[in-house]
Amino acid sequence: MTPRRAAIAQALAVLAPLIPKYDREAVLDLAEDSPGLRLGSPQAAAWLALTSHVRHTHSDYDQMLDDGYDPDSARHFCLPRMVEILDSWGVRKRPNGGDLD
Repeated sequence: MTPRRAAIAQALAVLAPLIPKYDREAVLDLAEDSPGLRLGSPQAAAWLALTSHVRHTHSDYDQMLDDGYDPDSARHFCLPRMVEILDSWGVRKRPNGGDLD
């Protein structure tokens, strides 16, 4: 494990203590591999990768886009499902408009 991945993993463990192993690994991969997250702090990378993973994997966001919803509307309608998943993983922080890119 690289030092950066270890730091992101530590931040993720604080953010989402109950995240399932499969999802944890996917979030870590995204946080470590995404060019846009490489320069951010481990905490920021963990949070942004977590919200992106939940949005794309555990909500209907992508299907809404395919169905013709504009991104802002799709973000709005998938937010309750995202919060439900994040709650189940022990996340106390809430996504806001800036987290739903």
